[in-house]
Amino acid sequence: MNILYLAIIIILVIIVIVTIIHMYNNLVGLRNRVKNSYAQIDVQLKRRNDLIPNLVETVKGYAGHEKGVLEEVTKARTSVMNASSVEEASEANNQLTGALKSLFAVAENYPDLKANSNFQQLQTELADTEDKISYARQFYNDVVLKYNNACQQFPSSIIAGMFGFNEEEFFQAPEAERAVPEVKF
Repeated sequence: MNILYLAIIIILVIIVIVTIIHMYNNLVGLRNRVKNSYAQIDVQLKRRNDLIPNLVETVKGYAGHEKGVLEEVTKARTSVMNASSVEEASEANNQLTGALKSLFAVAENYPDLKANSNFQQLQTELADTEDKISYARQFYNDVVLKYNNACQQFPSSIIAGMFGFNEEEFFQAPEAERAVPEVKF
C-alpha cells in the first residue's frame, strides 16, 4: 500500500511540476511575442521616420514659407525617435500623424507640389507605411491581450506573480479619436 501511495504522490508532483513548467514557458513565449510585435511596429516607424526628411525637403522647395507646419513635422518626428515607452511612443506617433495630415493639407494649396512625382511617390510610401503601422499596432494589441490574459487568469497568474511577469500596455488611439461622433437625425 505504501508503494501505491508513494507512486500516486510522485505522479501528482510530476504533474504539478510539468504544469508549472508549461505555464511558465507559455508566459515566456507570450512575453517574447509582445516584444517581437513591438519591434515590428518600431521597424515601420523607422521606415516612416526615414521618409519624412525627404518629404519635408520636397515640400520646402514648393512651400518654404509654411515653416510652422514643417517645424511641427520635424518636432513630432524627433519625439517619436526619443520615445522610451509604449505610452510615449503612442502619443508621439499620434502627434506625428496629425502633423503629417497638416502637411498634406498644406500641399493641397500647391498644385505644382501635388503634381511633383517625388512628392506623389513619398505620399504613396507614407500611406503604405501608415497601413503597415496600423496592422502592426493591431497585431501588437492582440498579442498583449493574450499575454495580459495569461498573466491575470488562474492558475497562470500565480506563476506570473512568482516569476515577475508584468502586464504590458496597449497602443491606444488619442482621446480625440476615441470620442464617439455625435450623430444628428
